[in-house]
Amino acid sequence: MALPVVAIIGRPNVGKSTLVNRLCRSRDAIVHDQPGVTRDRTYQEGYWADRTFKVVDTGGLVFNDDSEFLPEIREQAKLAMAEAAVAVVIVDGQQGLTAADESIAEWLRHQNCPVLLAVNKCESPDQGLAMAADFWTLGLGEPYPVSAIHGAGTGELLDKVISFLPASQELEGLEEPIQLAIIGRPNVGKSSILNSICGENRAIVSPIRGTTRDTIDTSIEREGKTWKLLDTAGIRRRRSVSYGPEFFGINRSFKAIERSDVCVLVIDAEEGVTEQDQRLAGRIEEDGRACVVAVNKWDLISKDSHTLPAMEKELRSKLYFLEWAPMLFISALTGQRVERIFPLAALAVEQHRRRVSTSVVNEVLKEALSWRTPPTTRGGRQGKVYYGTQVAVRPPSFTLFVNDPKLFGDTYRRYVERQIREGLGFEGSPLRLFWRGKQQRDAERDQSRAAER
Repeated sequence: MALPVVAIIGRPNVGKSTLVNRLCRSRDAIVHDQPGVTRDRTYQEGYWADRTFKVVDTGGLVFNDDSEFLPEIREQAKLAMAEAAVAVVIVDGQQGLTAADESIAEWLRHQNCPVLLAVNKCESPDQGLAMAADFWTLGLGEPYPVSAIHGAGTGELLDKVISFLPASQELEGLEEPIQLAIIGRPNVGKSSILNSICGENRAIVSPIRGTTRDTIDTSIEREGKTWKLLDTAGIRRRRSVSYGPEFFGINRSFKAIERSDVCVLVIDAEEGVTEQDQRLAGRIEEDGRACVVAVNKWDLISKDSHTLPAMEKELRSKLYFLEWAPMLFISALTGQRVERIFPLAALAVEQHRRRVSTSVVNEVLKEALSWRTPPTTRGGRQGKVYYGTQVAVRPPSFTLFVNDPKLFGDTYRRYVERQIREGLGFEGSPLRLFWRGKQQRDAERDQSRAAER
């Protein structure tokens, strides 16, 4: 059962994202002293007393201006109101009542959602009530003085918020959602893919680079599973990024990779693989995430019967970090093959979590050694593989016990990894191979005995 939603509404720079972080006890919402930092709907989970709920942060509402992104921000706020059990409208107590606040109050009266009024920046308990009193004229009920920075008054506000929420949900036993992060450079179509999947304008789409700043969480059901989709900010080269909202958004994107179960790396079919795409591929492999490569804008490519295999070969030659990842050619604009992301992602997650018995691992190793024996040095020393075992999942990790790891060069190590993949699968998941020699085992045994004494 979905959690009830609490929508946070208000004009720019009144402290909405700061209050969201306070209510959810996090730092996930980007806070910066600049209007228009938040644009899309972003969700976090909060709890108070015996209630758990989702808090949706929205962009600053402006009704007398249709310049860059403002109409789209209003549409996102309207969608947030449509799904909310209660909305909290934030105003600035230090600045006082403004015409923009009155416009928002008028707009809210036409929305079918209960509304609470929070007067932010009331750090002084003595002056807070006096500052809040000015906002009775908005006709939105009792104004609650709060300080999003210091937390003053937020408890009283939350007491009122949960009175609008249904009784506590029974959440034990529910399967954890699969975290799927949509990763890529700016303007490769990440938000368009999210919108195509959701069947609505879940994220603002624009040809302007850097439109998405926050990581946008969306929960959906596919393949009999619950997925949490993480649409991330486009990641540019570090030297191209100045300190500010984009910097924070990119950091959120890297954190999304770290907390994801599977990444969808989006590549622009027209531009091909760039240096930055390669860096992102390396980051996904380095963090040990499962992955699906989605080549977007396939509808813009002139094609014949040889185009797809030729392009896949070219792309894979440059994305050598992810040679194990399935590749899908899609169009977010037309919806072509977008839904096929989920069966591929589900398989990648399954392989990422799969464990294989030691006996099966050693059967594969025995076969690999019979086809190609370990190298021999000029001095006549030959590498020997005694046995192997899987030691971890997410990603699948194997320890190979050998006579001396130095006798196994990179070429032979890659060969063994390829043989493990061919014999055991693990499509869509990176592998980790650890080579342990006799001296390492003896040293560990001596340390263990010393500790026992």
